[in-house]
Amino acid sequence: MAELKTKETKLSVTKFIGKVEDDQKRQDLQAILKLMKQVTKEEPKIWGDSMIGFGHFHYKSDSGREGDWFLTGFSPRKQNLTIYITPGFDKYDSLMKQLGKHKTSKGCLYIKKLEDVDMKVLKELIKQSYQDMKKKYK
Repeated sequence: MAELKTKETKLSVTKFIGKVEDDQKRQDLQAILKLMKQVTKEEPKIWGDSMIGFGHFHYKSDSGREGDWFLTGFSPRKQNLTIYITPGFDKYDSLMKQLGKHKTSKGCLYIKKLEDVDMKVLKELIKQSYQDMKKKYK
């Protein structure tokens, strides 16, 4: 079975964010970094070459694949700011309805810019999903 390529690194989160050329995106990343530090009380780590993760857990899937991943995190993608809501969105319907302009996939929340969403709702979404993951992977 292939080994997971995306792993925690020793790269600097500050330097990584500092290299983002778009001023607005860089400011949004700094705001998300601050928010996730408050919520998780964890130090951020670079995962792979483009993700910032908080905390970690070890998983083993039904297929036998296993690895380590972060509990919550974010990444500055070309089109959107991607926030990783690891458990998915099924449990958070009421928050998602209040969030503002966004798109989702299985465990990814896509936002063009932070001003498009309600920051209090986003904070609560991150908090609840992070706590759910902490409980699941004690």
